[in-house]
Amino acid sequence: MKLSDIADNAGSRKKRMRVGRGIGSGKGKQSGRGGKGQTARSGVRIKGFEGGQMPMHRRLPKRGFNNIFRVEFAEINLDRLQEAVDAKKIDAGSVVNVEGLVKGGVLRRAKGGLRLLGRGELKSKLNIEVHGASKTAIEAVEKAGGSVKILAPAKEEGEAA
Repeated sequence: MKLSDIADNAGSRKKRMRVGRGIGSGKGKQSGRGGKGQTARSGVRIKGFEGGQMPMHRRLPKRGFNNIFRVEFAEINLDRLQEAVDAKKIDAGSVVNVEGLVKGGVLRRAKGGLRLLGRGELKSKLNIEVHGASKTAIEAVEKAGGSVKILAPAKEEGEAA
């Protein structure tokens, strides 16, 4: 085998289509853009235009709104907490909080705080600090001998106290 014998598999690399190179190329004359007018130009096209008929996005009623002040919480269930304790990702003796869970690799990011949810079963005695928790989650933690401390939601910088 020589260096000159090395080649890609047949068909693995495809040549790009060169438009506007004559009628014989199959993409000549209008280069696959149809006739003249707005749709043939670059950068301009009527999005959602239905030929003068009232477009779909204007026929349908408006619904709902997005609250720009909404606080998104990172959520964790009891079964995920128990798995993390079993895998030694978090220390059952210390206080379990958002920073510890992110550092241990249980959560990806802290978001606006942590909310504890009640799916699964908790066997370990944990002292948990969260920004919110469901009633079933609090009951399950206290049944296992632990405690849940509800923290105030994390305030954004520049927000009046």
